[in-house]
Amino acid sequence: MSQPQQILITVSGQDRPGITASLVQTIIEGGGHLTNMGQSVTHGLLSLSLVFSPCEKTFDSKVILKNLLFEAKNLGLELDYKYLDQDPPILAPFVSWEKFILNCVSPKEIPSQFVHDVSKLLAGHNININRIDNLTPLEFKSLEMSMSLPPKIDLNSLKKDLMKTGGAHQVDVAFLKDNIFRRNKRLIVFDMDSTLIQTEVIDEMAKASGVEEEVKKITEDAMNGKVNFDESLVTRVQKLKGLEVSQLENILNHLQFNQGVEDFVSTVKSLGYKLALISGGFSYFANAIKDKLGLDYAFANNLEIENQMLTGKLKGTVVNPEQKALLLNLLAQQEGISLEQVVAIGDGANDIPMLSTAGLGIAFHAKEIVKKEAQNHMSYGPMTSILYFLGIPGPVSQGLSH
Repeated sequence: MSQPQQILITVSGQDRPGITASLVQTIIEGGGHLTNMGQSVTHGLLSLSLVFSPCEKTFDSKVILKNLLFEAKNLGLELDYKYLDQDPPILAPFVSWEKFILNCVSPKEIPSQFVHDVSKLLAGHNININRIDNLTPLEFKSLEMSMSLPPKIDLNSLKKDLMKTGGAHQVDVAFLKDNIFRRNKRLIVFDMDSTLIQTEVIDEMAKASGVEEEVKKITEDAMNGKVNFDESLVTRVQKLKGLEVSQLENILNHLQFNQGVEDFVSTVKSLGYKLALISGGFSYFANAIKDKLGLDYAFANNLEIENQMLTGKLKGTVVNPEQKALLLNLLAQQEGISLEQVVAIGDGANDIPMLSTAGLGIAFHAKEIVKKEAQNHMSYGPMTSILYFLGIPGPVSQGLSH
């Protein structure tokens, strides 16, 4: 049996409160009922679509359309209408396909050519964009594209293509499954050196010890995955023998946070996230950073100190790549959450297992080897740009209610 005839109306014009209520009231008074609707606002201009069909025997489509046109005119809106086929439309297959979100973030402005290239890329993979939202309405810096993926698509290949397109235009992109966990992250785990802070602390310690060049070379090789982390750490710490605690304090006092770190941390803390630092560096600095930022946990390597000087040895278990992933797992268990609810942020090769273990791993201004392995990376913007990957519309300092 065919369905009653449906009518689609589309109104456009300057947005203001009360438009939807007025139009829906007109439909109800005319004996109609809504069967579908959609709305978007771009640069203060509204585009609203309503589909309705009769629910009363007295329903007269000409009368109701006349009343709607009159109401739209009073509201300063343009209105178009269309009679739909009596039989309900067969929904396109992509409605039931797996849903993903593509976040696109630029530190300046999203280039028009990027929008063209990324939409052409998606079309080439037979992917339909269902919705596009500008998450920074006062600027054009962050877009969120909702889409449906056809079955049997090569997800890894698609991600690589998206990352390549983003990189060509200096736009950071994150391709995330649109499921219950996307906006339900509860724990964020950070690396410390070159992630939260601008430098590699061990290089600063080496500078104070007069062995900067040789230690810096080993550090660089370790962060790029060229040498075993445990062996490189032991070797570097041996070279720091005799460094005084007073010199460590001086290094600590001169450490600088990366751009956006403090705003990022204050924002996610205000929203109830738990925060942890897991570092292959040293607890002397990690604990101080934890206290300064108000983090919940900090794990790092312990330097052996005697007579207020480093002995050149470590105490306890080395926090290496595997240990980082293990600690992340233990923290998730401690907090009673799924790994899907964990975000990990790091920059070096020793962070790769941790980034892979978390539900959302983000390589932050990372080495090339990490970018290739990580699920997502943020290479151009400050740390606050990651907020958009989490579905958070900007830092508290920019007016986010908390």
